[in-house]
Amino acid sequence: MGHAAVIFPGQGSQIVGMGADLVQSSSRALAIYKRADDVLGFDLSALCFEGPAEKLAQTDIQQPAIFVTSVALWEALLEAGGNPGQFERTGGLSLGEYTALYVAGAVGFEDALKLVHRRGQLMQDAALASPSGMVSLIGGDEASATALCDRAREGEVLAPANFNCPGQVVISGSKGACQRAVSVASEFGCRAVALPVAGAFHSPLMESAADGLWPVLEETRFDEPSMPVIGNVDADYHSSPDSIRQSLRRQVTQPVLWQRCIEGMIRDGADRFVEVGPGRVLTGMMRKIDRGMTAINVSTADSIGAALPIPSTE
Repeated sequence: MGHAAVIFPGQGSQIVGMGADLVQSSSRALAIYKRADDVLGFDLSALCFEGPAEKLAQTDIQQPAIFVTSVALWEALLEAGGNPGQFERTGGLSLGEYTALYVAGAVGFEDALKLVHRRGQLMQDAALASPSGMVSLIGGDEASATALCDRAREGEVLAPANFNCPGQVVISGSKGACQRAVSVASEFGCRAVALPVAGAFHSPLMESAADGLWPVLEETRFDEPSMPVIGNVDADYHSSPDSIRQSLRRQVTQPVLWQRCIEGMIRDGADRFVEVGPGRVLTGMMRKIDRGMTAINVSTADSIGAALPIPSTE
């Protein structure tokens, strides 16, 4: 089978109806949604299954919804015969890093859910406090994104936020700076698309959210991961509970180095990636990072079988 890694998506992967098929076929997935509703004190599962889309897209709802659906898919995979031991390492894009930490046993479900919910609230508040946004640069790279930010900043905040895959960099900052970036992007060899997000995530404009999250991180119990978990901010593996806390705080305001995370896992032996969570965003990025890699998507009940271990013939 090679050396498999399991990866988890972040914001933007939500879709109304996600998880509805799971709870019909997996008792463990149903239990996850019920626990989430109890922990949060509102009907998150109904928002996942039925929407409305506008509510599900809110940062404070979207983050716990994606986390819970990803965990539900993971639990359904295990119930169907999957084994955590079939994966040698794990990681997740932004919010997905919390799911990876849960899967690796570094944090409990309820603690992770409370963290993710609070993170979403704080990021929503920070977005409302300062008109801001994010812009995807199609065809951009680190050099062009940095040069574009320098050109369009004009005293405001504008910086690279996500290095997702070759040809896709996201920048983040003040509303005016983002608008200027869109208008001059072609001069830097790329096409700019303003993203429908609440604010400038992974930028200095999220500093208040990082400050607010830190006391919660300090109070949360983290353990040594049972398998290597790669971190977004430095594309290196978490080494201790304290490094996890520090990394998750930094992640709120610093760029997500997703391409480097995937390249690092490949360098360390991964040759098969299984994306577990709503949507197919990471599977699509994988094709651009390294077409030679096997990438399997698990986003519905019907897709679970493709990620199960191959029975031994010995």
